[in-house]
Formats: sequence, C-alpha cells, structure tokens
Amino acid sequence: MNREEAWALLCEYTQSDNLRRHALAVEACMRYYARLWNEDEQLWGITGLLHDLDYDRHPSLEEHPFVGMEILRQKGYPEEVVRAVGAHADHTGIPRQTRMEHTLYACDELTGFITAVALVRPNKKLAEVDVAAVRKKMKDKAFARAVSREELLKGAEEISVPFDEHVQHVIHAMSTIADELGL
Repeated sequence: MNREEAWALLCEYTQSDNLRRHALAVEACMRYYARLWNEDEQLWGITGLLHDLDYDRHPSLEEHPFVGMEILRQKGYPEEVVRAVGAHADHTGIPRQTRMEHTLYACDELTGFITAVALVRPNKKLAEVDVAAVRKKMKDKAFARAVSREELLKGAEEISVPFDEHVQHVIHAMSTIADELGL
C-alpha cells in the first residue's frame, strides 16, 4: 500500500477536481491526527484519501461507499481501510469502532464545511478562516445547508476533542496543503 498507487486509484475513479481536493483535505487531516496520536500516518492518510473513491460514479446511498469498499477489497487493501471507508457514512449501518474510523468520520464533513467557509471569504483563502468564522457559519442554516451541524459536533465528540479545538486542528491540517486545495 503506497500513496502514489492510492492517488492513481482515486484518479481512476474520481474525475471531479472538487472531489479530488476533498480527498486531499481529508487525507491531510487524517495524517495530522495520526501524527498527533502516534498512529500509522501512511495507513490513516491513504484511508482519508480513498474514503470517497466511488462517490463520483456512485453517489447514491444504495451504492456509496459500498462500491468503493468492494473496489478496495479487490485491490487488496487491508480490511481496516475497507471497514473505515464503510463506517464513515452513518447510512451504512457499520458501527465505528476504531480511533481511525472515528477520526475519518470527524474529519470528512468538517473539511467540506471549512472549504465552503473559505470560499466565501474576501480572498477565498484558508488563511482567512478561523474557529469563530466556522462557528458563525454553522449558525446560518442556509449556508452549506446539506452539511449536518449535528454530524460536525458528533464527529468531534467521537474523537473526544472539544469542537473548537477540532476545528482548529482541521484548519491547520488543511493549511499545510492550501495551494493544492486552491485555497
């Protein structure tokens, strides 16, 4: 399992630049938390990179992330990666059990929300986003309305990190690749 092969696999199944950038953001957050908690950074990063592998082609609740899980199994990825991909979505019914699974869930939606906050800032830069800006936009129900505020809060709770601290960690992790994210 290496990062270059994982990136090639993602690109094979994901044509959308926005989805690729989302995968990169989640990867950066997973790597950040892996370093913070002395976990396997490569494993966690690749899991974050591939978590939405099938979403571009199979966005329905009936197919995503089940198709991606099967692709990963066929490609010989470890079952802990496959299981984390399945557990990142509540609708699968796969309970999150490991720290990696909980962290993937906690980072997934929040990276998208933070990206949306950055894109409405005057210069569309991640450097203009802070915890207060994220909190303010969370109160605006019309802003990024598809993102469940409850899921954002639940993610931080699942990893036992106060929400504001979690937001700061995710902003920091994403900032390390801001250019790649176009932010």
